Amino acid sequence: MNYYNPKTFNMTSDFPIDSNQLFENVQSASNNNNKSLKGLFLVGLTGGISIALSIICYPFISPALRKVCLPYVPATNLQIQNVLHVIKGRKGKLIDLGSGDGRIVMNTAKAGFESVGVELNFWLVLYSRLVAMKSKIQPSPKFIQTDLWKYHLGPFTNVVIFGVEEMMLDLEKKFAAELSEGTVIVACRFPLPNLEPYLVIGTGIDRVWAYRISKSKP
Repeated sequence: MNYYNPKTFNMTSDFPIDSNQLFENVQSASNNNNKSLKGLFLVGLTGGISIALSIICYPFISPALRKVCLPYVPATNLQIQNVLHVIKGRKGKLIDLGSGDGRIVMNTAKAGFESVGVELNFWLVLYSRLVAMKSKIQPSPKFIQTDLWKYHLGPFTNVVIFGVEEMMLDLEKKFAAELSEGTVIVACRFPLPNLEPYLVIGTGIDRVWAYRISKSKP
């Protein structure tokens, strides 16, 4: 029977170790760990970017999911000029329904109106506020993030709307119910279906229709 003798045990001879191989194994394991960490980082980064893009894009896409879609289409310079022409000489509070990037609101504020923009898209409201703040327009325009259908129009004597054809009839009913005698409505791109405009300016997409609310019975 052979017994283990510590004095005769030789680490090198009894358990031969290749130091180069050992180093390669350690280095390989380290590289694999680094790759795993990089992979996890890239997955997390990609996921974070996707979530951020979804949050930013949703306010622009969500109108398409509504029964009546009011997409964001910036007003042209000629449209703005036509709106200003209609309300020239008027005073009081003005509201732009679906104010987008705030061009109408800021230009009418420069013309002396107490202008308010109502917009559902958070990012467009934020952008409008920043531009207005930077421009230091007086009187200072206001931008409110809300659904235009839920916002009461009673305090306003001037209304601007860049609508779509499908919503104009419902808007006409809202105007009749909430606006006071003599209020001027400027409809851009599409007219109100039943009211008779007292003024029409421009052609094509730059055309605007001007209406005046009358509560008197025929």
